[in-house]
Amino acid sequence: MNAGTVTSPEVDLDVPHRELLEVAARFSHSFLRWLDASSEGGLTYPRLRLLEVLHCQGPAKMKTLADEMGLSARNMTAVADSLQGDGLLRRVAHPTDRRATILELTDAGCAAADESLAPRLQEISRLFDELSPTARASLHRTLATLVAAMDSGCTGNPGPAGR
Repeated sequence: MNAGTVTSPEVDLDVPHRELLEVAARFSHSFLRWLDASSEGGLTYPRLRLLEVLHCQGPAKMKTLADEMGLSARNMTAVADSLQGDGLLRRVAHPTDRRATILELTDAGCAAADESLAPRLQEISRLFDELSPTARASLHRTLATLVAAMDSGCTGNPGPAGR
């Protein structure tokens, strides 16, 4: 091999795994685009979800919320910034931890949550009406298994027992 030659590692995926990987990636991308396209009043899914969590659970630390929602600190900051800019939430200093910030809904945020949460979440969930109850339950189990594997740091190499 020449010093300037770049080679790519051989990727050994069988056809079913490659097809599954491709359809999962397409679904993920399409689903997120669909969620954003169907947002009304600027309530994208992450914004809606943060309103829901704060509305149902009350004020919480940004770090705790980011972890619960599966968002990076940077994305949580962007979502909080946008909701704060719209007057729907406020940042409050943590009473005992100078490094922590508490997020809480404003009166306008509570009103927005009361008005839009249930209808918007029902609208989003209608996508899954395309599946039978059995298929929905199977999808739920499958997605929960994959999320747990990713959360545990799974390398994607289950070994002989997992194949």
